[in-house]
Amino acid sequence: MKTYKVGYLVGSLAKGSINRLLAKALVRLAPAGLELVEIPIKDLPLYSYDYDADYPPVARAFKQAIAEVDAVLFVTPEYNRSIPGALKNAIDWASRPWGKNSFARKPAGVIGTSPGSIGTALAQQQLRGVLCFCNSPLMNIEAYIQFTPGLIGEDGTVNNDSTAEFLGNYMKEFHLFIERVLSVLPPEE
Repeated sequence: MKTYKVGYLVGSLAKGSINRLLAKALVRLAPAGLELVEIPIKDLPLYSYDYDADYPPVARAFKQAIAEVDAVLFVTPEYNRSIPGALKNAIDWASRPWGKNSFARKPAGVIGTSPGSIGTALAQQQLRGVLCFCNSPLMNIEAYIQFTPGLIGEDGTVNNDSTAEFLGNYMKEFHLFIERVLSVLPPEE
């Protein structure tokens, strides 16, 4: 069985981010055919097309990290009913300059957690619209996790059986989705 390398982006820059805890849980629950690696976004400056002719080293490294993975998993909070600015900034860096979009034909999944009862539904819907523009095939399973204290331990252990089962199934479906997409749309050399 082929192993797929998945880069995950955590949309929050906060050290105590509950979405970072969710990402740890997803790493623990990923099936054997997925290898997850974080692609950090915190050091990226604000994007401007003035950089298009000469990307700074941190942005070149970011684009290279995306190029080196088979798929991308977005683990995002919701800020003011929208995509966090840091995550949108990272997407702008990766999708530019025009014609050098790192997300084109790269399978993607979107998930997030929030203390609110609708999870991160609005941010995820807006993120899906952005990723569609970036020509990134999206897994259609929606996953909005309402975070409660103690739901996920610092080591990524999910302390609720039904949530652990749901997240494990999400990762299995993501694995199947990546496999299907890449069998039809192999990466361009």
